[in-house]
Amino acid sequence: MPLSGAPYFVFLAAIFLLYWTLARVRLLGLAVLLLANYFFYTRWGIQYLYLIPAASTCDFLIGLGLQRFRHPVARRVLVALSLTLNLGILVWFKWNPATLALSFYVFQSLTYTLDLYKGYGKGTSSYLAHLTAVSFFPTVVAGPITRVCELLAQLERRFVPVAPAESGRAIFLIGLGLIKKLLIADCLAQNLVDRVFDLPRLYTGFETLIAVYGYALQLYYDFSGYTDIAIGSALLLGLKLPENFNMPYAAVSVADFWRRWHMSFSNWLRDYLYFSLPGLRSRLKIFTWFNLTLTMFLGGLWHGLTWNFAIWGLLHGAALAATSAWQTWRGRSAVSNHWWTRPAKAFLTAQFVCFTWIFFRAPNLVDARAILGRIGSLTFSTENISPMLAGVMALALIGHYFPKDWFRLAQEWFSLVPFYAQAAAVTGVVVAIELLMGRGSAPFVYSRF
Repeated sequence: MPLSGAPYFVFLAAIFLLYWTLARVRLLGLAVLLLANYFFYTRWGIQYLYLIPAASTCDFLIGLGLQRFRHPVARRVLVALSLTLNLGILVWFKWNPATLALSFYVFQSLTYTLDLYKGYGKGTSSYLAHLTAVSFFPTVVAGPITRVCELLAQLERRFVPVAPAESGRAIFLIGLGLIKKLLIADCLAQNLVDRVFDLPRLYTGFETLIAVYGYALQLYYDFSGYTDIAIGSALLLGLKLPENFNMPYAAVSVADFWRRWHMSFSNWLRDYLYFSLPGLRSRLKIFTWFNLTLTMFLGGLWHGLTWNFAIWGLLHGAALAATSAWQTWRGRSAVSNHWWTRPAKAFLTAQFVCFTWIFFRAPNLVDARAILGRIGSLTFSTENISPMLAGVMALALIGHYFPKDWFRLAQEWFSLVPFYAQAAAVTGVVVAIELLMGRGSAPFVYSRF
């Protein structure tokens, strides 16, 4: 059940009405959300109806043990069991592709036991609340990865009806997510990106380069569009999910890029993987640089056990290590106050990120080399770049760099409009997209991870 399709919004509307009818009784509200979660999973495959509850139950019991036992050995055994269970699920689905990968479920589930083990979060004794939080349906396909302890705190608080401003913001985000996905991301993919990456030798160097930039924009709008819909869906149910993107192509370094791109994933890698690696307290900086590279290498392999993803991860890891080494060497002198410094850094960082996206998108190394070869040929033609495509890319660039303060003002203004007008506006957006595009919705890119 893709989040950009009509069946999802019928499902969401039904859950919204049923949940707020029963939410004053907390157990009934949790039961509605849990049933919604499991129904959502079964739309991808009936096997999830027994796999997810079984895995969640194990982590719940492990969580009870971590809350009760204080002996270090017992706690290590318990957290090792959780890691073995969840990483086993992750590896199984990586080696045996299914209709729905469970990477985001695994990462989200692990936040609970790891936070309890480290003493960073408060656990729960409510079986129903845990099952609901760990399998929350808006985050299933592509996040954002939400710490279970934070979701539990929201689920277990006293009843608070959703405020009109929050529901208005939710509808605004859902409408924006649909525009990002259907009008921009899918348009870029269908009209240039997929064609060039499938058959790069048929296109000139300039068209191939534009396709690479187009993919950078497609991936951002596809993924951030999903995030907007997921955050909006959760807000309608009175729950807040973490932000996942913050103008990533305005980053002034690779480290800054990862503070802006897929933030819930980069924070997960930092908090649960990087900080767990040995040598970080050593005075020898070589451990820091090695661990940065290793973390991103493993992050690349999470996307897929291929050479392309390994190279993508290694490139980002090496860039992060090089940035850290440069800052260590130069210290304060590495900071420049010249007016042109920030735009230049942002431009160079964006070029590096777009270069690495070639390995991320290309089906294999042969095609990645072919893409690079076509760009290096320096041949020129604009025959396959239609005015409509150029317009969409221009719109995408403007939207990406749209000032955040203006964006907040737009949300506030939309929230002041009556509910029926908000719903009519989103309906109008959907109809307009259907008339303009008319090809349906492609799967979200990150749904395969």
